This record gives sequence, structure tokens and C-alpha cells, in this order.
Amino acid sequence: MTATLSADAMKRAAAQAALDHVAHGMRLGLGTGSTAAHFVDLLGARVRDGLEVVGVPTSERTRLQAEGLGIKLSTLDETPELDLTIDGADEFDASLRLIKGGGGALLREKIVAAASMRMFVIADATKEVGTLGAFPLPVEIDRFGARSTRLHIERVVRGLGLIGTITQRLSAPDTPYVTDGGHFILDCAFGAIDAPEALSERLYAIPGVVDHGLFIGLATAIFIAGAGGVRIIGDVTGGPA
Repeated sequence: MTATLSADAMKRAAAQAALDHVAHGMRLGLGTGSTAAHFVDLLGARVRDGLEVVGVPTSERTRLQAEGLGIKLSTLDETPELDLTIDGADEFDASLRLIKGGGGALLREKIVAAASMRMFVIADATKEVGTLGAFPLPVEIDRFGARSTRLHIERVVRGLGLIGTITQRLSAPDTPYVTDGGHFILDCAFGAIDAPEALSERLYAIPGVVDHGLFIGLATAIFIAGAGGVRIIGDVTGGPA
């Protein structure tokens, strides 16, 4: 229990540090997941104190949370350009490359991040890795031809020298998990991904792959909470590199 509470406290500390960079009138992308939920909670408290922002949620789960806290919400159709997205990550490396999608919202998270001038990632120190791939890579696929798409993915990753298991995500025994967009997710446990850019490019080329959880060139800064406090890598002022 102590370890869980400690990890939870670190997530909240990272969220608080990122919140300090939110200004009155900002258009914000609101992430999905346990760490992002802390940020939304803290943002709700600031809104109650008079902060005015507009949020675009990356999932129905986040939308419900934000609505309950009184945060003014919009959509990307209504607000197509955002100042800042704040979201968590399943893992990240020193080059600000991420794996996301453990919460099942990777497609909307990537769309919202790409619409933002900046993306801040909030995470505890356990999410930092030397090489991406410790966390299984989620790949979102269309439900039509799912088996065929999976075979294409298997061939592509073999060509890159990646070996591991590909498992369809379930929401219950024998019940496939379905994303907010109506798609399936394959969780790909490849181990170390030495060339994430090459893998990203080849996955995007497969018909049936809607998106994948490699976020490359989107994060501008990562707030990393550990026992000694919060440190930041990247640039909190500029846009994507």
C-alpha cells in the first residue's frame, strides 16, 4: 500500500508541476490515464478558484471527469488549434519519445497532441527507460479484416528483427476491447525497440492499422516526479522539435 501511495503521490507532483505552466485563457488538451486524471483534478480546483480555460478531452472517460469538475470543454472541430496538451505516458526515453495507449485512447491522444503547440508529459520516474519497448506497444486496428491486419503486422516486425507476442486486448474474457472510435487494440510485446522511427513508419503503411502508440516528435517537455522532486527534460517554452 505504501508503494502504491508513493507512486500516486509522485504522479500528482508531476501533474502539479505541469499545472504551474497553465495560464488564463489557454486551450488545453486533456489526457487520459491515471496520471492525467490527477492533472484534471488539480485543474478543476484551479477552475473553481477562477482560472478560465477551455479543455479538449482525449477520451470519454476524461470528458466525464472534466465535466464533473466544471471545466469548460470543447472539441477539435470547434477549437482546432490548442496551446498545450498535458498527458501521461506508459514509458519514455531521453529523446522524448513515448509509448502511450495503455488506457486505450492512443488515437485521440495523438490527434489532440498534434493539434497543440506544445505537449507536456507527466510521469513518475518508473516510466523512464533507456530503450522503448519494456511496455507492450499498443496498435489500434480497424475491426474489418483484423486477422489479416495482424498477419501484416507480424511480417513487418519480423523484417525489423523484432520478436515477441501480439495479443488482442480484451475488456472481459472472450470480449475484445473496443476503443472510443470503435476499433480493436493489439498489444505488441516486442521487447527493446531499437529503431522506433522505422517501426512507426512501417506500421503506418499497413492498411488496417489506424494508429500506434509510438509518439515521436510530439512531446516538448517531460515532467518526471521521483523521490527527490520533479525534474524536467525538454523545453517548456517551445513547440515540437
